[in-house]
Amino acid sequence: MGANDAYIRRTILRLIVLGIFGLIACRVGYLQLIDRRYKSLAEGNVLRYEVQYAPRGEIVDRNGEFLVHSKECYDLMVTYRHIGKQGFDTLSLCNLVGISKEKLVRVLRDARSAPRKATLVANYVPKEVKVLLDEYNFPGFHTVYRTMREYPRKIGGNLLGYVGEVSKNDINRNPDEYRMGDYIGKSGVERAYESDLRGKDGVKILERDAHGAIKNSYMDGAFDSLPIPGKRLTCTIDARLQAFAEELMAGKVGAVVAIEPKTGEILVMASSPSYDPDELVGRNRGNNYMKMLGNKRKPLFNRAVSAKYPPGSTFKLVQGLIGLQEGVLTPDRAYPCHGGYHVGRISQKCHAHYSPLDLRNAVAHSCNAYFCYVFRDIIENRKYGSVKEGLDVWAEYVRSFGYGRKLDSDFIDEGSGYVPTRKLYDRNYNGSWNGLTVLSLSIGQGELGCTPLQMANLAATVANRGYYYIPHIVKAIEGRDSLDRRFYEKQYTKVDPKHFEPIAEGMWRGVNIPGGGTSNRAMIVGQDVCGKTGTAQNPHGRDHSTFLSFAPKDNPKIAISVYVEFGGFGATIALPIASLIEEMYLTDTIKRPELVEYVKNIPYNPRHYAE
Repeated sequence: MGANDAYIRRTILRLIVLGIFGLIACRVGYLQLIDRRYKSLAEGNVLRYEVQYAPRGEIVDRNGEFLVHSKECYDLMVTYRHIGKQGFDTLSLCNLVGISKEKLVRVLRDARSAPRKATLVANYVPKEVKVLLDEYNFPGFHTVYRTMREYPRKIGGNLLGYVGEVSKNDINRNPDEYRMGDYIGKSGVERAYESDLRGKDGVKILERDAHGAIKNSYMDGAFDSLPIPGKRLTCTIDARLQAFAEELMAGKVGAVVAIEPKTGEILVMASSPSYDPDELVGRNRGNNYMKMLGNKRKPLFNRAVSAKYPPGSTFKLVQGLIGLQEGVLTPDRAYPCHGGYHVGRISQKCHAHYSPLDLRNAVAHSCNAYFCYVFRDIIENRKYGSVKEGLDVWAEYVRSFGYGRKLDSDFIDEGSGYVPTRKLYDRNYNGSWNGLTVLSLSIGQGELGCTPLQMANLAATVANRGYYYIPHIVKAIEGRDSLDRRFYEKQYTKVDPKHFEPIAEGMWRGVNIPGGGTSNRAMIVGQDVCGKTGTAQNPHGRDHSTFLSFAPKDNPKIAISVYVEFGGFGATIALPIASLIEEMYLTDTIKRPELVEYVKNIPYNPRHYAE
């Protein structure tokens, strides 16, 4: 038994030893063949992975002039582990890069918590500073090539938008596309066409020696990948026209939108006040952004596509067209005007003009009374069971012109405006209301609201005699044969094209017949300009001035809307701005310099925005 016990003990001991060696062998095999952590740590001591940031795509105007391009700059990075015990001259580094010593201390404290990771010290380092940094060769610091946006014409801040660092929400929405430190379009074209503009980053792997100094490219660059630049965008904007519009709108609050009717391409989109887009680039971007955010005139707000304004008398064009289509109006039908429209205690005043007027002259003279008659005839038509049903039919017509809904343009922040229906009035008046209750809608007031883009689109629709192309801001994208198909499809209203001719004729009379209407000042010799003034009532102060136009009458090349808050009569300020822009576009010159001076020097004080 003793011999057997000894044999059994030796056998058990051998098995235990073999088991231990087997576990060790398995662990070694796992570490070498499966677990990559230690290999990654070892490579992290030897290799440095540098992101090769892709330059964002350039943006040019319709004539090839640069609106936005990328300028060379650098990020200064630090890897705490490679600073070494010898340290460095902190004061020289701070002075060179233009940062405070306190900021550098904070950065180094953060870097120490992740010593193997490259931490951002300063961004937007110019090329000349990068050269000096290379000469000083601060231990542990290196630069990474990037680009920053630059704006040669200093125009179109709201239109083009700006670029900023990605937020946590941006990363959460696109975890495979973005990481901390990346830039993304925040507004305007930069945001709407982010996927085309951003490009694709590459990577460069560098090999270090035992002291952390860069020796060369790892494996001669076999595992490097080159960045793919973003695509160039050709904008529909005419840069010279855009600059002129912004010059005329300087100091005012409002917007200008001009469209090429036959394509829907936006020629001008000026929101005022705007800002120099270079102010939202570089290290002062945050401070400048906060100043703009606190400005009561909201320079960051793109009024051209997002503001909701009462259209005022420009909306009379839509009323006339609906009346013709509904059969309650003919072009020769005349209505009287005795200083306005008066029924009992209800009154819509009107300016002085001869009476009675037919449709063409009612458009030319912007007669309030005329379109009050037309509006009531539409919604009180006996073929409908009630005024409420008539209003719903009217609202459907209005929406077919692009009001009360987004036009589906390529602007992400496009507003929809508002077209009221019976539900609103049933709620506001407990179901008890009639045509006189909503009479203000007849002249584009009341609850009706629209964007300057929608008003310019109305001008394009009348110019085309019944249809429009969805307005868009990009004409072409590098590497693509065409844009989204929706931009090439005609969008028809619910009004037959034949009814647009008397409306266009009325707009032409208002401009071109001396004393024949409210828009005489918009006449450009030889251009057959058609126009319609609008004075939108404003509960906060002076009325808003608006004007829409297209030209030439029978071969339209431009349709435009101008809206100036607190500007007074439509002919006072909105009209001359629109007319000058049309003149420059159609004739390539300005023959009325005195009108330019008038626009620039006209007294203007929107007290609603007083500081």
